[in-house]
Amino acid sequence: MLQRLHAYARLIRLDKPIGTLLLLWPTYWALWLSNEGMPPFDLLIIFTLGTFLMRSAGCAMNDYADRDFDRHVERTKNRPITSGQISGKEAVLIAAILALLSFGLIWPLNLLTKQLSVFAIVIAVVYPFTKRFFAMPQAVLGVAFGFGIPMAYAASLNQVPLEAWILFAGNLFWTIAYDTAYAMVDRDDDLRLGLCTSAITFGRFEVIAIAVCYGLLLISLLCVAYLAQLNDLFWFGWVGALICAIYHVSLVRTRQRDACFRAFRQNNWLGAFLFLGIVLGLLG
Repeated sequence: MLQRLHAYARLIRLDKPIGTLLLLWPTYWALWLSNEGMPPFDLLIIFTLGTFLMRSAGCAMNDYADRDFDRHVERTKNRPITSGQISGKEAVLIAAILALLSFGLIWPLNLLTKQLSVFAIVIAVVYPFTKRFFAMPQAVLGVAFGFGIPMAYAASLNQVPLEAWILFAGNLFWTIAYDTAYAMVDRDDDLRLGLCTSAITFGRFEVIAIAVCYGLLLISLLCVAYLAQLNDLFWFGWVGALICAIYHVSLVRTRQRDACFRAFRQNNWLGAFLFLGIVLGLLG
């Protein structure tokens, strides 16, 4: 039983919280902006737990969708499904339970938030399968990872203003940036298996594409800061995020697996700096 529980924990990546953090930061950006400061405690708890549950469900679905490919990749061959520790049906059941729990969390919220959550769940389920046919699956991941933004605005304001969609677009480009760096780690294996990733689609221009996506993220945050009338303290966080982006690009320029993976993982700091900028920008 302990071994099975350990396998379940690995399936939902309890040992690798970076994905949850990359999903949580944009949600927090939106919660603070839509409430012009600290959000109500109940919303904070609902969206924090919901983010964890949906990311966990997404990981389970991803491993189910990739079960026939992961065994051929050195980095993923020991995942719980491919190594036979749990079955594919168990993974789907776990994903369904986690998604239902997440939906249950938002049940007390307004209708618009519930409607958006249905779309978010559909995208989370579809994303893992897009790697078979879509040249830019990272863009689909960006939609999935960014849907906490319009949901947070909907829960707070019962509407999704322009500010939210600009933030959503910026997060989409951010996801393409960091997940392209992640895809560069497995590019040789993905080419051999016939999978699609942005690292393959961008080809030798992948570093430039990552830099452009970071730039679009940072520009979108400037637009949001203007619309939200953030004060000048916002620049402390924004400049910190800019420095992080420059450092990440310097890492992926080497095209070395370890450096690209390090660039991916350290995007947590970029998201944290932008959150800091928003919090400071809302003071007073």
